[in-house]
Amino acid sequence: MKIVEIAEFLNGILIGEGETEINNIASLDAAKAGEISFLDKADAGFSTNASCLLVPENFTAETSLSIIKVKNPKLAFAKIAAQILPRKHNFDWHSSAVISEDATVKARFIGAFATIGEHTQIGEDVEIHDGVRIGKNVSIGRSTVIFPNCVIYDNVSIGENCIFHAGAVIGADGFGFVRDGANGYVKFPQVGTVSIGDDVEIGANTCIDRGALGETVIGNGTKIDNLVQIAHNVKIGERVVIASQTGISGSTVIESDCVIGGQVGMGDHATVKTGAIIGSQAGVLPGKIVRSGVWWGTPVQPLDEYKRQNAMVKGLGRLREEVKEIKKKLTEK
Repeated sequence: MKIVEIAEFLNGILIGEGETEINNIASLDAAKAGEISFLDKADAGFSTNASCLLVPENFTAETSLSIIKVKNPKLAFAKIAAQILPRKHNFDWHSSAVISEDATVKARFIGAFATIGEHTQIGEDVEIHDGVRIGKNVSIGRSTVIFPNCVIYDNVSIGENCIFHAGAVIGADGFGFVRDGANGYVKFPQVGTVSIGDDVEIGANTCIDRGALGETVIGNGTKIDNLVQIAHNVKIGERVVIASQTGISGSTVIESDCVIGGQVGMGDHATVKTGAIIGSQAGVLPGKIVRSGVWWGTPVQPLDEYKRQNAMVKGLGRLREEVKEIKKKLTEK
């Protein structure tokens, strides 16, 4: 794309020449001629060999580079990267793939040793990579990509334009057992399903368990990192972001537009209200309602309260010394 075409695509303001062809993206320090990069802040102290730079609207520094002023340079960079470097598509069905005769499969690519079960429906432009196992009665929408060694159990429903990274497991039994006294535990039925919306991305080795009797639900546009555990009957809304190593216990509800940091632990039947942000390593007690705002700590609490508590804990050593000094003076009297 020419620089002027990039500016038009982004609805940005071009300053400088616009006829140079941009054929790649790069970081600010590694960029070369013919490449585009971005500057997150209006900082005059940068150095780059890029041919074009995306900058904030308040950027005023003088430069010989072609610049495009946009509201959010990082977002604009991500959008233009998808145009300059579109993902390469595969077109082939490997001879070792095992596809049930009862399945309806319109995928453009099926890798080696992939298997697809009975009565499964797979839409157009889907990619199923090596070693993927898709069970019976599964529904997968168009343009979804499933990377190697994912396992999708029976009766799972997946929307369009989703991405499942290697090793993800969707629809395994939830961790549900009932104590029978000295006899140990009896497994509670895990006969529900998983329903995943459109434009969802699931990280590598993440596990999403099926509902015990109902559904585990992941809403449209939600992005889940690697190594996340989502238990049975969890309901996650739209455009939720969940970072790595978070564990979400059964029947928890996370409403739309929430951000969950890494290594967060959530007890069962908790509720996270729309727009809440939970910081890394926080602990949410069972049944807790986390309202909109920024939360941190264990047990989780509003960020301002967490900061005050932290400050008080750090002051305990000084307080201890002061008490010792007071005791000493009282004893001397």
